[in-house]
Amino acid sequence: MIAAPWVVFVAAFLLFAMWESARPRRRLLVDERRRWRGHAVVLAMGATPAALIFQQTAPLVVAATVADSRFGLLSHSSLPFVAQWVLAVLLLDLVKYAVHRAHHAIPWLWRIHQVHHSDPDLDVSTAGRFHPLETVTMQAAQLAAIAVLAPPPSAVLFTLVVAAFHTVFAHANASLPAWLERPLRTVLVTPDIHGIHHSEEPREQSRNFGDVFPWWDRALRTYASAPAKGPEGLIPGLRGFQDERSVGILFMLTLPFRRPAHMNAGATRSAATS
Repeated sequence: MIAAPWVVFVAAFLLFAMWESARPRRRLLVDERRRWRGHAVVLAMGATPAALIFQQTAPLVVAATVADSRFGLLSHSSLPFVAQWVLAVLLLDLVKYAVHRAHHAIPWLWRIHQVHHSDPDLDVSTAGRFHPLETVTMQAAQLAAIAVLAPPPSAVLFTLVVAAFHTVFAHANASLPAWLERPLRTVLVTPDIHGIHHSEEPREQSRNFGDVFPWWDRALRTYASAPAKGPEGLIPGLRGFQDERSVGILFMLTLPFRRPAHMNAGATRSAATS
């Protein structure tokens, strides 16, 4: 059960890697093999055996510990179990939306998060391009939310498994046929929707923060249905870092400790005023 999210992540990675290889959405700028090697190393640094165990067990342990807490917002609720379960899934996803938006609006968090955005291309390997410090901040926020909400442990496990699958899906360098894209994007963040968030345009980077569900972006007015220059005109990455140096391991690990990308101020203002 504990290994389920990582099993799903690997399976999804292989599945969507084959999909984007057969029908790529856009041509890659940097050699794919070099990008994948760099992303694999960064992912591995934050996914040591100890870290893997902690990442998957900590949310479930916290959920089990606070399940009967009289202070938990959901455990103390008189709602039926099914309603608590669904509400837990939705609220945990909303927390991810809020934390993601904070990583764009707060300068020191942006320093960490810009590692993810500095990928000059966008494909399944981008799903693993997170600085180890961002893994820590996201995990801390998740554990805090679970402690406050006291959701059913099964709902927490469900969110972990879905997130493992969806993070690879959303970053895939592929697109769905129009007949499937239109209805699916009403309930899920699709690759075309999340791709807008990875645009080099600061305003578009301040859109589509949703993790799995697009409803929070719609409700909080941060939703964009298409890039300003159209899907074919979208250019991923951060301006000034769209070359081979941005896939270097040392570059990714040290970027948070350098001067933030010049576009950050624009992204921060846009996010703050959305």
